[in-house]
Amino acid sequence: MSLTDSYIKAFRDYAQSVKLVDDKGLFLLVKANGAKLWRVRYRFAGREQMLALGAYPGVSLKEARAKRDEIRRQVAAGIDPSAARKANKAAQAGEGSFDALALEWHRHFSAHLTPSHAARIYRRLEADLLPWIGKRAVSDLTAPELLACLRRIQARGALETAHRALQTLSQIFRYAVATGRAVRNPAADLRGALPPAKARHFPTITDPKTIGALLRDLDGYQGAFVTRCALQLAPLLFVRPGELRQAEWREFDLDAAEWRIPGHKMKMRLEHIVPLSHQAVTILEALRPLTGRGRYLFPGLRSAERPMSENTVNAALRRLGYSRATFTGHGFRSMASTLLNEMGWHRDAIERQLAHAETDSVRAAYNRAEYLPERQKMMQAWADYLEGLKQGGRVIPLHKAR
Repeated sequence: MSLTDSYIKAFRDYAQSVKLVDDKGLFLLVKANGAKLWRVRYRFAGREQMLALGAYPGVSLKEARAKRDEIRRQVAAGIDPSAARKANKAAQAGEGSFDALALEWHRHFSAHLTPSHAARIYRRLEADLLPWIGKRAVSDLTAPELLACLRRIQARGALETAHRALQTLSQIFRYAVATGRAVRNPAADLRGALPPAKARHFPTITDPKTIGALLRDLDGYQGAFVTRCALQLAPLLFVRPGELRQAEWREFDLDAAEWRIPGHKMKMRLEHIVPLSHQAVTILEALRPLTGRGRYLFPGLRSAERPMSENTVNAALRRLGYSRATFTGHGFRSMASTLLNEMGWHRDAIERQLAHAETDSVRAAYNRAEYLPERQKMMQAWADYLEGLKQGGRVIPLHKAR
């Protein structure tokens, strides 16, 4: 039997709390102190939940039923009414703007990223998203508004950046849902809204004769000695450019011919071992008198407390006549990967030396030294091969049979 206003007003049994049931989950909780409080029960994701709708008579029977019906509409639409209420409260308190949430998300997750990656994400937020949607309430943003931001990025020819911005948006909104600032992720509705981005391949050189000329050019670099050392080490070590420029002396054991890069600097967040060839150790020994008393192998020009700029190596390559379309600092990795595979070295040893992602997360946690003896042989054979190319001779590389 449904409730009526006359029955609610006439009800006076205050000896104990009593529930006066209306319909479709709505009921009035009459407390022993005389307070009459509206409550509604609903099921979401298989769980029964309850929300408070206010006190009678401030909230009338008609208003309570209207609120109940709205909650039922939200559930039918796949929205958790409790999460929606939290999101609205956050927005009203000034905590629900997209820029506040995005910056909170960035602070929370940047600790798990390399500094350079975290900085790139922040610049993308600052340049491409926050100026247009930063002041909007997170709970009010729609898929078309997000798409307008992405199309703006696409229009300047940066389709890959647009895809990365969409990925960032989706991560932020998933965080918003998890923390009660939004009830759904509108970025998920944009799947397929952007044309596919072509895979970007860093330009590289794999012709042995051309590699020999490149190596001779690196040796003949007329700029700063520190930069020349970085250029000479890059093909021997083939680490990521950011890992090379941020190298610290404390990470090196020249007697053991080993460089151990801490996990927090690595893309995969695992310590990485780089065996050092005789040629690499010679370059490091020449560099140590100049920068060995400081922190970084390659300190910045303005401050020894910071590593060299991320553009230094590429700028030096431009100065040597290698355009961006011809070769970049990242190209040393592709060069080594291509030729080492052609030489017949074990593919897993090559992948481990490149510190590529390990699909088995349990295995990844334990394999930082996996294939290390073979990698030590491989790195020395690679350095000898490059030395032969630089001298202009025909080199038969040392490798294991396939």
